[in-house]
Amino acid sequence: MIDRLSILSNSVLAQIAQNTSSRVAAETALKAAGRPTFILIDNNIDSSTKKYAASKEFLYQATCLVVYLAAVAAFVPSMSFKIGKKLMGKNHPEFYKFRSTYEYMNYFNQAEKPLQNRIPSLEKDHVKHLFNHDGLREALTTQENPEKYPLIRGTIEFGSLVGSILGLAILAPEVSHATIHPIMRALGLEKKSEKTEADNKVDVKA
Repeated sequence: MIDRLSILSNSVLAQIAQNTSSRVAAETALKAAGRPTFILIDNNIDSSTKKYAASKEFLYQATCLVVYLAAVAAFVPSMSFKIGKKLMGKNHPEFYKFRSTYEYMNYFNQAEKPLQNRIPSLEKDHVKHLFNHDGLREALTTQENPEKYPLIRGTIEFGSLVGSILGLAILAPEVSHATIHPIMRALGLEKKSEKTEADNKVDVKA
């Protein structure tokens, strides 16, 4: 039982749970899989309507996920860091210790690890070029609890949260609604001149 529950303390899962973009992406992916499944197992809907509604729901959630990953998750954290540096950097010089969101998040993830686990990670090629300034590497390799700069983390997460809300509430639905029906028609699930009863029977929500 303990071995099975140990997965809950996995560092990768912990990082995902603490990251707004990862949480939103995971939730949307689960919706893309779960909602069509529940439609298909609903015995109160006829088979043709099930097929249409499940396909439409899957396409809606999948399109939202693609738009979110491409337009929000890929750019908003970096923008949040840059805006935070511009607005708060004068009074909080820690922003200038990091060249990018990528460098800060790599530093933060290393700082979360026990000291003995950080050094092997820092020797890997993909992080060799990081943290060679402002005493960052020294802090990671000598301190049990190096500074994690919570203001920077909070700025990135707050920006990601706002971007997630706006992206999923405004941008993703608009793109989805513009693309779903052409795709449905291409798949032969919907006729251009015909409005199916599925739209009235199953409400597709973000």
